[in-house]
Amino acid sequence: MKTKILFLFIFFFSIFTLSCQSRQTVEAADWPQFRGPHASGISEGYSIPAEWNAKTSQNIKWKAAIPGLGFSSPIVWEDRIFVTTAVSGKENPELKVGLYGSIDPVDDQSVHQWKVFCLNKNTGKILWEQTAHTGVPKVKRHPKSTHANCTPAADGKYLAVFFGSEGLYCYDMDGKLIWKKDLGILDAGFFRVPEAQWEFASSPVIHEGTVIVQCDVQKNSFIAVYDLADGKEKWHEPRDEYPGWSTPAILKTAAGTQVIVNGFKHIGGYDFYSGKEIWKMSGGGDIPVPTPVIAHDLIYLNSAHGRMSPIYAVKTTAKGDITLKNDETSNEHIAWSIKRGGAYMHTPLIYGGYLHNLRGNGSLTCFDAKSGEKIYKESVGDMDSFSASGVAADGKLYFSSESGKVYVIKAGKEFKLLNTNDMDGICMATPAISKGVLYIRTEHYLYAVTGN
Repeated sequence: MKTKILFLFIFFFSIFTLSCQSRQTVEAADWPQFRGPHASGISEGYSIPAEWNAKTSQNIKWKAAIPGLGFSSPIVWEDRIFVTTAVSGKENPELKVGLYGSIDPVDDQSVHQWKVFCLNKNTGKILWEQTAHTGVPKVKRHPKSTHANCTPAADGKYLAVFFGSEGLYCYDMDGKLIWKKDLGILDAGFFRVPEAQWEFASSPVIHEGTVIVQCDVQKNSFIAVYDLADGKEKWHEPRDEYPGWSTPAILKTAAGTQVIVNGFKHIGGYDFYSGKEIWKMSGGGDIPVPTPVIAHDLIYLNSAHGRMSPIYAVKTTAKGDITLKNDETSNEHIAWSIKRGGAYMHTPLIYGGYLHNLRGNGSLTCFDAKSGEKIYKESVGDMDSFSASGVAADGKLYFSSESGKVYVIKAGKEFKLLNTNDMDGICMATPAISKGVLYIRTEHYLYAVTGN
C-alpha cells in the first residue's frame, strides 16, 4: 500500500514538474506583449550576452530596417516578431531626445501610413506587412514621441494592434485583418495645456480571448474589453481620469481575475469578467506612464510628474478605497510605499527579490521588493537620458538609454556595471527577449543580439 502511494506521489509530482517546466519554456520563448509574459520584463532559461556592438556587428545575429518612426516595442510569438510603425509623408520627421522640458508638439500634417510588420525571428526577414490606416494624424505628437507608440499583443491566434485615434485592429497571425474598431479621438496630451498634444501610448493586453484597452485621455476616459474573435464589446467602464500612457496588467488570484490600472485620480482594480470596481486609490504623478507589475503577492505602481513621485506596493487582496492618508506610508491594503523617488516613464523591474527603479536621468534605486528597504542608489550612464523600461534575464539587468547605449548590470544587492553596449542609434523602445536572444529596436532598425 505504501509503495502504491509513493508511486502515485512520484507520478503526480513528475506531471506537476513537467507542467511547470513547460510553462517556463513557453514563457522564455514568447514575449507576447509590452514587457513580455505578465508584463514582468523577465525571460529565464537561457544564457543572455552581456557584450555586443552594433557598429562592429559583434554578437549581432541580424538587423532589419524598419521604415518610419515607432517607439512601440517588438513582441515575439514562436518564430515570428511583430512591430508597428508610422511612416510620415516628410522625408526626415522631427525627433528630439535627451533631457529637456519643451511641451510643444510636432506640426506634421502630412499623410502618414500606419504599418504592421511580421519578421522571421531567426533571420530578420520580413514575412508580411500590412498598412492599417492611411491619412493625416488626428492627434499631434511630442518630439520624443511617435504615432506608433503602442506595443502590439499576440496569443498565437490573434494579433491586436492599437494606433490610438487611428483605431484598434485585430489580425490573424498571417496578417489577415479580422476586424477594426474606431474608438474616437484619443488625445493623451498634457491636461494642463490641452494644445500640447503628445499622442497616445497605452498598449493593448490580451487575456482569455479578449483584448483590454485603457484609454485615459482629455475627454471621456474609459477602460474596455473586446472579444478577439469579432471585436464585440464585453464591457466598458468610464474613468474620471487625466490623460496617461499606462498599460493595464492582469492579476490572477484564487479570489478571481482583475484588470489593474495605474492612474492619478483613479488607480485600481476591475473585475476582469464584469468590469466591476474592486478597489481604488488616488495619488501619484499626474501623468502616469508606468505599467503595474505583480510579484510577491503585491501590485507595484509608480509615477512621477508634478509634485508627487511615489512607489506603492499594494496587496493583491485589496478592496474598497485604499487611499493613504497624508501621514501614512502603509495601511491595511498597502504593504509599503515611498512618497518621492518614483519614475516618470519607466515601469519598475522586479527581479531576484529586488525592485529596480530607473528614472529618466539614469538614477537607479534598488529596493527590497517585499519590505521597501532601500538597498542602493547609483547613477547609470554619464548625463544619459532614459525612456525605455528595463528587462532582465540570466542574472542580468538591461537598461537602454535614448542615446543608444544599453547598460548591463549584475542583478543582486551590490551595484556592478558589467558592460555598456553601443546600438548605433536612438533607443526609446523596451527590448524583447526570446530563447537567449535580445531584440532591440532603434530609430531605424530592429536588432537580434545573441552570444551564440
